[in-house]
Amino acid sequence: MAYIQIPDDEKGYKLDLFCVPKHYEEDLDQVIIPHGLIMDRTERLARDIVRDMGGHHIVVLCVLKGGYTFFADLLEYIKALNQNSDKSVPLTVDFIRLKSYCNDQSTNIVKVIGGDELSTLTGKNVLIVEDIVETGRTMETLLSLLSECNPKMVKVVSLLVKRTPRSSGYRPDCQHGTQVRVFFTHMLKGQPQSQTTGVN
Repeated sequence: MAYIQIPDDEKGYKLDLFCVPKHYEEDLDQVIIPHGLIMDRTERLARDIVRDMGGHHIVVLCVLKGGYTFFADLLEYIKALNQNSDKSVPLTVDFIRLKSYCNDQSTNIVKVIGGDELSTLTGKNVLIVEDIVETGRTMETLLSLLSECNPKMVKVVSLLVKRTPRSSGYRPDCQHGTQVRVFFTHMLKGQPQSQTTGVN
């Protein structure tokens, strides 16, 4: 499994190297993951999905709200590849929200909000698009709920994977285990550096 790892002590890039929106200038010290790198990895992931899942009709579930931008970018790349390659991925799109927090505390209860009934996914190929997998427990619970509906296949794509000692060990997957992760550290002014994450 290929990935790029950025260590916790990564210094990042100076803000004057980038076009930073004015309203963010007072809040940021450095850029840790340049936008171009995220877009390149998103395009690569789209290529892997088309290569590995081409020819299969896929029901794509976007996990709101955080996953929407990554989801939109990923679909744009897949659409472009559908038009310009021998393989194509027919897609049906739906949206869900997962609620597993109460007053900023994680719970063991996951509620699925929105989207069609999960029972409609019986016998379908499902691709879940998520922005960040933290401990992994929420996604494991969702996958357990989905398995009760007997889908033909379920794969998970996540933009970020949080590096935390609380992790259950779960990692997102793509067909044939294709995954790219970028680990990074948040660096906001006035906040301590915290161990975080990765890009698929």
